[in-house]
Amino acid sequence: MLEMERIHHVSLAVRDIERAHAFYSEKLKFKRLERPPFNSTGVWYAIGEHQQLHLLEHPEGDTLRERGIDTTDGHFAIWVKSHKATIEWLESQHIPYEARPESVAGFAQIFILDPDHNIIEFGAPYSS
Repeated sequence: MLEMERIHHVSLAVRDIERAHAFYSEKLKFKRLERPPFNSTGVWYAIGEHQQLHLLEHPEGDTLRERGIDTTDGHFAIWVKSHKATIEWLESQHIPYEARPESVAGFAQIFILDPDHNIIEFGAPYSS
C-alpha cells in the first residue's frame, strides 16, 4: 500500500518568471525558497508548513490557459482562516476575485487568477 503523507508541491507553468514572481511575492506575499540549480528557469515558494508552489517559465505558452475563472479547470487550493479577511486583503491588493461564501462544497470559496490565468482557490470555513 502506498503510504501518503501530504502534497509536497504544485508546479505551474508561467510565461514570464519575473512578472509571476512579482504577483506571488509582492501581491500574495508568498515566501520565496531557495531553488536548486536546474537547467530551467523557475522560482519556489513555501505555502504553509512543508508544502510548496513551484513556478516554471514556459515562454512558448503551449500549456497555459487563456480563459478566465473556470472552476472545472485544474487549480490549486489554499485553506485560509477567514473568508471575509481574505476578500478584504485581495481588495487591498486590487486582485479581482470570484467569491462563493455559501458554496455547496461545504466551505466558502474564493477564486483568483495569476497573470498567466492559473486558477488559485482559497477555501475557508463558512461565516468567517
